[in-house]
Amino acid sequence: MKKYSLLVFAFLTILFCKAQNPGNYILLKPEKVFDGEQMQTGWVVLVKNNKIENAGILNFKLPAGTKVIELKGMTLLPGLIEGHSHLFLHPYNETSWDDQVLKESRAERTARAVTHADSTLMAGFTTVRDLGTEGAMYDDVGLKRAIEKGVVPGPRMICATRAIVAKGTYGPKSPSPDVTFPQGAAEVSNIDEMAEEVRTQISKGADVIKVYADYRWGVNGQSAPTFTTEEIAEAVKIAASSGRYVTVHSGTAEGMMRSIIAGVHSIEHGDGGTEEVFKLMKEKGVALCPTLAAGDAIMQYRGWKKGIEPEPEIIANKRKSFQLALQAGVTICMGGDIGVFRHGDNAREMEMMVEYGMKPVDVLRSATSVNADVFGYADKIGRIKKGLFADIIAVDGDPSADIKNIRKVKLVMKGGVIYKSL
Repeated sequence: MKKYSLLVFAFLTILFCKAQNPGNYILLKPEKVFDGEQMQTGWVVLVKNNKIENAGILNFKLPAGTKVIELKGMTLLPGLIEGHSHLFLHPYNETSWDDQVLKESRAERTARAVTHADSTLMAGFTTVRDLGTEGAMYDDVGLKRAIEKGVVPGPRMICATRAIVAKGTYGPKSPSPDVTFPQGAAEVSNIDEMAEEVRTQISKGADVIKVYADYRWGVNGQSAPTFTTEEIAEAVKIAASSGRYVTVHSGTAEGMMRSIIAGVHSIEHGDGGTEEVFKLMKEKGVALCPTLAAGDAIMQYRGWKKGIEPEPEIIANKRKSFQLALQAGVTICMGGDIGVFRHGDNAREMEMMVEYGMKPVDVLRSATSVNADVFGYADKIGRIKKGLFADIIAVDGDPSADIKNIRKVKLVMKGGVIYKSL
């Protein structure tokens, strides 16, 4: 009887404790809060389990048992969103793209992707839009599910799976017409195959469809459009019927124009954009993910001594096209095409966006609320706002005053779980 009474007492005690503190509450007290749109002072953020419970001036009663984390001298921000990632690639000055696709096993590439995901999260990027496995089939979806199950740490993933290219345009390229190499993306030859491939990728777990609207297949190896407007529009139509959107790789003015007319949601790179192209993008609400850091890295791999030698023509043209897009008022996403350079160095793109003429606070918006809006996740991430996932980071100093402070990550929280702390 005595043992029974003790069990009843223990049970009632647990119920009482849960009633007093029914959730796992954490109060974050920083110097400033960037809420995804503007900088706030005097704010605190209350987290309950995996969501933001409250944000603003502390004029509410804290639940019993709330854990308080002091973040003196720090700025709190929504978890950053990497808009153009390739977790299954690593820097080209380590191993060429061709050799990664042809010579590295899928097991090795997945093992690398796991470490890349961890590095990305530790750098404060709690979400990535991963735009193609580059020959690793649908392994991005497998990695995404492993992260969601807690098997390995990593950011939330928005997956494009294989990406879609026109037959004969992509790589790796075989030196012999009698030898066919495995390709870094899914090849299609006509509008029917485009439709079938979009449906296949959706069935395999794609969250977004990526199409290469142009590539280096011209007579002299120059970039040229690969798909007709109608073929791209077919991908857009099918993706839209499932609630997904199409983003395109495009670096030529013609490829960009065809894509905009076809109804794509966003354009990656945009190197060859003109005033006319960016004006149409603005009118149609098509966003640009400029990927400044990738070209910068590649030119340095090729021998350019940045800061010592004049900018190569390709870099000067990229700077000009980015500034034209800004002047036209095009929505700018933050995404560096990371994988070309080191994972965890995602802030390199943000620094270059400032270097090329964007205000630091606008870059912070691009990496948070703008990316969330453009990618269709505004109801989940991208802002410090009640009801959204508690994906939150803290950095030393104020990155709206000096964008380099975004590298000084002291706290990383994803879904209310702290992965990095003081």
